Amino acid sequence: MPKLGPITRRQLVKYFRQLGFDGPFAGGNHSFMKRGSLKVRIPSTDIDKGLLSRILRQADISVDEWERLG
Repeated sequence: MPKLGPITRRQLVKYFRQLGFDGPFAGGNHSFMKRGSLKVRIPSTDIDKGLLSRILRQADISVDEWERLG
């Protein structure tokens, strides 16, 4: 169960795949992942708590849903 805190890019990709996202796909300076028509940019560096919160908000993922992942 991931906490809302710093994670690696690899962990973020793993959890997004569990949530039904495809990718990551190359694009410009950042790669991105898609679920339906939703496209979320994935940074190439480790992700701190603040950035993770913004990414989850863009992906329409609640903190509760995030913390239930395993």
